[in-house]
Amino acid sequence: MSAHHSWHSTWHTAWQGGDIVVLRDDEEVDRFAADRIERVIFVHDGLPQSVGELPFAVVELAEEAIVLPAETGFAGRVHFERQAFWDARACVYWADLRSAALPNSCLARGGFGWLQRRVRFARLTRAELSPWMERWTVQGPQSWDQRRWQRIERGRPFASASSSTSHGGGAASLR
Repeated sequence: MSAHHSWHSTWHTAWQGGDIVVLRDDEEVDRFAADRIERVIFVHDGLPQSVGELPFAVVELAEEAIVLPAETGFAGRVHFERQAFWDARACVYWADLRSAALPNSCLARGGFGWLQRRVRFARLTRAELSPWMERWTVQGPQSWDQRRWQRIERGRPFASASSSTSHGGGAASLR
């Protein structure tokens, strides 16, 4: 496949039974059992975002880690189709993009100007990725809804003085 063609590929992820499948141009390129997932780390840039705006996610299995860039749709489609699955496992964590460096094997050059680097799909051993991830600022476990309610509560004027006006009780009642 030429570099030009791969740059314009269409990626997505989907549930197939208990597996999560990664597809490029509607052809399967990877598959893993969801019950083997030990941790999911969504990387964010600190701003309130929709799931499609998260730069990338890392899925940790026992021996491997899978880097899923935003264009795979993992944060949206796979996460939101089965929120109860993720909430029950309490395996969703969050990392700040400023600390979330990746090895060169997870990056590709391209975009507007060849100096720009972007995250690409990759499957690595955890041993390959762990020296990088040890420097990440990771928080959690925290579901998307818990994180959203926490942001809402922090953004309210006098939030600490008035908990009786809270919609849904805040993050503490969502546990």
